[in-house]
Amino acid sequence: MPGRRRVLFVTDLAYQARGRRYCDEDIFLTSRLRDDFDIALCHPLNAAALMDAFDVVVVRNSGPVLHYQKEYDAFRERAAASSTRVYNPLSGRGDMAGKQYLLDLTAAQYPVIPTIDRPEDLHLLPEVGQYAVKPKAGADSIGLVFVPREQLGSLAYGDILVQPRIDFRYEVSFYYVDDTFQYALHAPDPERRWVLEPYEPTSADLAFARRFIDWNTLDHGIQRVDACRTREGELLLVELEDLNPYLSLGLISDQSRDSFVASLTESLHRFLGAQPRT
Repeated sequence: MPGRRRVLFVTDLAYQARGRRYCDEDIFLTSRLRDDFDIALCHPLNAAALMDAFDVVVVRNSGPVLHYQKEYDAFRERAAASSTRVYNPLSGRGDMAGKQYLLDLTAAQYPVIPTIDRPEDLHLLPEVGQYAVKPKAGADSIGLVFVPREQLGSLAYGDILVQPRIDFRYEVSFYYVDDTFQYALHAPDPERRWVLEPYEPTSADLAFARRFIDWNTLDHGIQRVDACRTREGELLLVELEDLNPYLSLGLISDQSRDSFVASLTESLHRFLGAQPRT
């Protein structure tokens, strides 16, 4: 159709994720976005070769990039060199740029699980029974191990992060399009991260999540703020996902899902400098 913008929708439909079906979410999203855009789907390994023929590249459920880091880095370099529009924009400061933000936010005294990457900073961590040790380039809990405090001094620092293992009541996720809150979901059972239920956030909850959205400074895009509720009732940031956050759209109401699609559609139109259709 003349005048319609062309979207290259990047997704790995075959990726197997624990407790999630990436393919269902992206099939649904593209079926709805097709009302406003001409859309083609491609695997992340094909994005660099195809993107020049499209107005925007939308990166969605493409799987952990550490599985294809070299190709992802080449995609970013080519997109920057050719001024290709990528959604989310590649300027994200959260997971898109690695795990450095956890260290930065800890140093800035944001409400985040305390995180260090140097043995001389061990004193900054509270004394707990176990500590989470994860690779800086990790994703989807890949490489995560738990160790007692007496082993922290013998770790091979440099490419790892260390955090206290928090005894939390539940995890909760806040979903945003641009800087607008869409919905929230929580996992009542700490042992079942992806068994989620709708969550009605308080004004304090939204103020907590908004601090990280503001810190990230992305003008456009989908973001997910993951937090845990401690036994004392405090929220602490677990992850700021701004690369390809899974949205759990199958777990929200039809009304919330329709509202999310409308917000995403409008965001893409704004990103492309076009007005939404009336």
